[in-house]
Amino acid sequence: MDMKSLYLLIALSPLVGSVIAGLFGWAIGRRAAHVVTILGVAVSAVLSIGVLKGFLDGSTQVFNAPVYTWLTVGGFEFSVGFLVDSLTAMMLVVVTSVSLMVHIYTIGYMHEDPGYQRFFSYISLFTFSMLMLVMSNNFIQLFFGWEAVGLVSYLLIGFWFKRPTAIFANLKAFLVNRVGDFGFLLGIGLVLAYFGGSLNYSDVFAAAPALASKTIQIIPGVEWSLLTVTCILLFIGAMGKSAQFPLHVWLPDSMEGPTPISALIHAATMVTAGIFMVSRMSPLFEMSDTALNVVMVAGSITALFMGFLGVVQNDIKRVVAYSTLSQLGYMTVALGASAYSVAMFHVMTHAFFKALLFLGAGSVIMGMHHDQDMRNMGGLRKYMPITWITSLLGSLALIGTPFFSGFYSKDSIILAVEHSNLAASGFAYFAVIAGVFVTAFYSFRMYFLVFHGKERWMENHGSHHAHEGDHDDEEPSDDHHHGLGPNDKPHESPWVVTLPLALLAIPSVLIGFFAIHPLVGGEFFKGVIYTNLEAHPGLEAAMHHAHDAMAMGLHAFVTLPFWLAAAGVALAWFFYMKAPHIPAAIKQKFSGVHTLLENKYYMDELYFAVFAKGSRALGTFFWKVGDMLLIDGLLVNGSARLVGSVSRAVRKLQTGFIYSYAAVMIIGVLVLMTYWFKPLILR
Repeated sequence: MDMKSLYLLIALSPLVGSVIAGLFGWAIGRRAAHVVTILGVAVSAVLSIGVLKGFLDGSTQVFNAPVYTWLTVGGFEFSVGFLVDSLTAMMLVVVTSVSLMVHIYTIGYMHEDPGYQRFFSYISLFTFSMLMLVMSNNFIQLFFGWEAVGLVSYLLIGFWFKRPTAIFANLKAFLVNRVGDFGFLLGIGLVLAYFGGSLNYSDVFAAAPALASKTIQIIPGVEWSLLTVTCILLFIGAMGKSAQFPLHVWLPDSMEGPTPISALIHAATMVTAGIFMVSRMSPLFEMSDTALNVVMVAGSITALFMGFLGVVQNDIKRVVAYSTLSQLGYMTVALGASAYSVAMFHVMTHAFFKALLFLGAGSVIMGMHHDQDMRNMGGLRKYMPITWITSLLGSLALIGTPFFSGFYSKDSIILAVEHSNLAASGFAYFAVIAGVFVTAFYSFRMYFLVFHGKERWMENHGSHHAHEGDHDDEEPSDDHHHGLGPNDKPHESPWVVTLPLALLAIPSVLIGFFAIHPLVGGEFFKGVIYTNLEAHPGLEAAMHHAHDAMAMGLHAFVTLPFWLAAAGVALAWFFYMKAPHIPAAIKQKFSGVHTLLENKYYMDELYFAVFAKGSRALGTFFWKVGDMLLIDGLLVNGSARLVGSVSRAVRKLQTGFIYSYAAVMIIGVLVLMTYWFKPLILR
């Protein structure tokens, strides 16, 4: 099989499974639907691992070629093409392997749901969309994958479509992403207009150096750097897709979808698309310090302030969701520090431990009969031992425990930011360091509340606060009952749920140790990701430590991030295991701060007031003033009234009597004669 056919098979296998399950699921049944979709993703995963192995041992060469030309207009050619290099290969393995685990997990999680076949079709289509995005060699195909993952996420977040909150959440995700995509599309437009008329990455990167000093006028008389404007517009797209402040508001609400899709969106697919895109565009971003500062500031705010929101959440899935927001902030900060390889390294490690945490949360929800409120849990360790140990491993990876995968990528980000020379690096360093403590605190607050301490489900029976699959309508779209009954106890999940947890736990612990040297310290991304080390030296510090993973892990025990993480864990244990009255007292003492965090900094209200109400007010103005008054009132009806008035006046002159017309004619002749002979009379 030639390489072109191989890559087509990787990309299209999930699509085939999706089409079969989606169109013929009613005929082939539930079992066949999950078999065909899992088989499609498994084929892609196995082949992707082979491709990655080839890049690691040097036996596979970079593939960059068109596959299909679908439009030629005005000298421009738009085609489907694949660029498969080391960056693509890594993303292929991450996307397909995590997706495969999610597919297997879904068998157990969604087995009672009447939309079983539809769900498998959607998640397989989601995987195909992400593969097309990461394999693209041009902006048009990138945009196709970009919009496709957005569309399928809309379908998945609103999967329980009879549930009003789910419909609101998917509409919110759709609209917020359209804001980012508007900027992204403008950036692509600038590329097409100024970079030689080509949208292929290789052509654009080749043309970029000649445009380093090129300026454009957005506001007449004000010169802007073309590369800065282009990069910032492209990054606005990444802000929407990767949920960076202030376009982050859609991601927590995406929890309204079933847990498997929460894991897929948050771990390996949609939210990492923006990070991947900026890394792919590194030759452009390296030419604009202004754009890099914008990237770094957005990431810093997201990393720290979204972490604060995780502290006050009681819904187990929302804690993990805000953790995702914070970790995406870390990745974005790394991009701003020009440590693109470190950002992609964190994308990889985060994909495994975050998928593990989400699927672990889903297992807990199943064991609690779909109650999501952590205040109704406690002591689940003895009832759900596999979920407990895998969730603990995921949490340790998340907080950056030495030798765990998350430690290597997270500490590399901190090192890169610490040694960055950008203007925003000081604030960014404070944000990522403070974020270490915050992450450890909310992560182990969740861990202790769920798995340790007093068993609270009996004392809180009948007062559940958050249930996945709850519906306000009379006919819920899933068959689950919610919360433990008076005679129920939590239970471990079936093997189709616990097996993916165990398999994801392995890379969550180990992959950072083995991958840091080639990905950060080695030449795995050489010629693919470009960093100007003279202008942006932050990456050098991370590369220096990446050469010896063992020494880096041992050295971590005397560094500030380790002790901040340890302090966060210790404080969470003390607050929620030994002195639970203290958090209650703090909440009461600082009720204003707690209310601010509980209401997510009032960003939703701000957007509603400014954009929703503002848009309606603007629309009402144009409707009443522009449409009703000017167009209908003045132009259309006004002209009709004018014609009617003139007609009524003229109609009075048409009497039908000959002597009236004769009199008018005589008067007219007299007027004309007076006008003609006026000069003679005046003489």
